[in-house]
Amino acid sequence: MLAIRTVPLGPFQTNCIILSGPQDGECWVVDPGMRPEPAIEYVQGDGLIPSRILLTHGHCDHVCGSGQFKEAFPDVLICCPEKDADMLLDPDSNLSAPFGMPMTSPPADEVLHPGQELTLGQTVWTVLDTSGHTPGGVSFYCPQEKVVIVGDALFAGSVGRTDIPGASHQLLIENIHRNLLTLPDDTRAIPGHGPETVIGLERATNQFLQ
Repeated sequence: MLAIRTVPLGPFQTNCIILSGPQDGECWVVDPGMRPEPAIEYVQGDGLIPSRILLTHGHCDHVCGSGQFKEAFPDVLICCPEKDADMLLDPDSNLSAPFGMPMTSPPADEVLHPGQELTLGQTVWTVLDTSGHTPGGVSFYCPQEKVVIVGDALFAGSVGRTDIPGASHQLLIENIHRNLLTLPDDTRAIPGHGPETVIGLERATNQFLQ
């Protein structure tokens, strides 16, 4: 059984998600945001070893803790969607400079592509195209665990902002309909901020998707 732990981080309360299996201590860390110390302490305290940092997209509040994780766990691979990879190194496009706190992340060790499959223990995760909030945004879907990690594409009752550079509202809505709302109703959706939801509820009630 996969353990899923959500640790809100930093001033934007970004949901950092730690995925770990029952064996060997391997884990993944999804979206280590600003001020990642609580997530690092959780990983260390549980004796876990991160093999991958998975980034749903390239905004600063999701990527800027990657460097501290890399310092604590030098062998961890930073995995970023290909179209957002340059954002890790650019405070303007990752939106940290406009907030007056320019930050960067180490470069990606591995770029991710929609349709790619990643394996953690006995679980297989598919990279889904949920771009629109950013040019390369992705979600991570595991049918075995009935869960999808959606970053800032979808929220409980809302969708990601598209009034920012590099965003496209039309593309985001199309990708949500194509790649998220087609998942089973009881699929847990863990967003980048705020509470979890389920796909069936969002399909039926989310006013942005009607």
